[in-house]
Amino acid sequence: MLGDSPKMSRLKNKRLLLISHHNSYRIAPYIKAAKNLGLSVTIASQGKHSLVTEVANGIHINFDDVDSALDEIVKENNNTAFAGILGSDDQTVELAAYAAKALNLPHNPPQAALYSHRKDLARAELALSGCPVPIHCLLNLHQPVEKQIAGLPWPCVVKPLNMSASRGVIRANNEHEFLAACERLRPILATSQGELEQSHVLIEEYIHGIEIAYEGFLQNSVLETITIFDKPDPLIGPYFAETIYVTPSTLSKKLQQSIKEVIQKACTVYGLTTGAIHAECRIDKNDNIWILEIASRTIGGDCGRILDNEQSGIEELAISLAIDQPVKFNMPEQARGVMMIPVKEKGLLKRVEGLLEANKVNHIDKIDIIISQGHELVPLPEGNQYLGYIFASADTPEQVTSAIRQAYAKLKFIAAPVFNIV
Repeated sequence: MLGDSPKMSRLKNKRLLLISHHNSYRIAPYIKAAKNLGLSVTIASQGKHSLVTEVANGIHINFDDVDSALDEIVKENNNTAFAGILGSDDQTVELAAYAAKALNLPHNPPQAALYSHRKDLARAELALSGCPVPIHCLLNLHQPVEKQIAGLPWPCVVKPLNMSASRGVIRANNEHEFLAACERLRPILATSQGELEQSHVLIEEYIHGIEIAYEGFLQNSVLETITIFDKPDPLIGPYFAETIYVTPSTLSKKLQQSIKEVIQKACTVYGLTTGAIHAECRIDKNDNIWILEIASRTIGGDCGRILDNEQSGIEELAISLAIDQPVKFNMPEQARGVMMIPVKEKGLLKRVEGLLEANKVNHIDKIDIIISQGHELVPLPEGNQYLGYIFASADTPEQVTSAIRQAYAKLKFIAAPVFNIV
């Protein structure tokens, strides 16, 4: 539940600025959430010729030119003021912070927003402040790699500086695998924005243990927990496809409190003060908590639907923080889970078999296949896509996990080879 109806009624005729890539899957949920709160939405993107009406009719800016983008946003605000500004994805939160600062709206400092999507800067800042992060270093792929690997821990993880959905993240157990991983990363990094991001990778020690995701929000720099997700599938590499998220966590209350405290300290180090927080941590056999990521945004994809209750969803929460409204968020009572269906093989998707049987599994709520027939499938580490989502709810997290596994086992994705004509 978010605020009370008299306060929300005051939002009518006010609008939210959503800064987003024109093809972001987050646009539709944010538009729906804003309408639920009585706000109109203006989209700022590079999608001048988009087929999506809200994007085509929005503000068209150049993400690579912050000054000109801010000028366009300020001009639009002078016509009709914004009540709040949000960046939908990791790549837009920094610009949103600059814009909100310029218009004196609730925001994180731009430098803090930068830390939340640049893995190398985040690691360095957290390490200087004594926060638990893996041993790490930068490696320049434009220089001889063999001369830069002395003293690297084995196994280690090689990852891009600013990509999401585990794209380009590779575990290497020895020097041979490391050199192969670097070569495989070169064409992936070529799609990054920025010279440093295209030439450098982050190397960090691989942490043996379980992985969790944390969902929360900051108000006046104080962190509040929404939930902690268990990840029952082991993430051991060589690639790290996200699969099953289940809540509530089965970790001890003491350990959950420690996770919150570690993330609160990291948010303070970043300088984050307001808005949604999505974090990823590893927990080793001694219950030491290691920070992998802290992003100043909500959980990605349609996974956020497992947090929806009868009154609202995670997007309403994010918007209410951006417009400085009192916030109350209630988690659904039942255990819930979602599986992000990974792409296992490269090819053109022809059909999906077993959907009817999978949907009949006890405790399965729905299965959404989001990739259409004929679409080219690209698995990790080059790809960053999911085939769809399996949603389940039950009395216990164990029942949820079992139902998702049973349903997934009934699905079969038929793909045709891709032939590249030179």
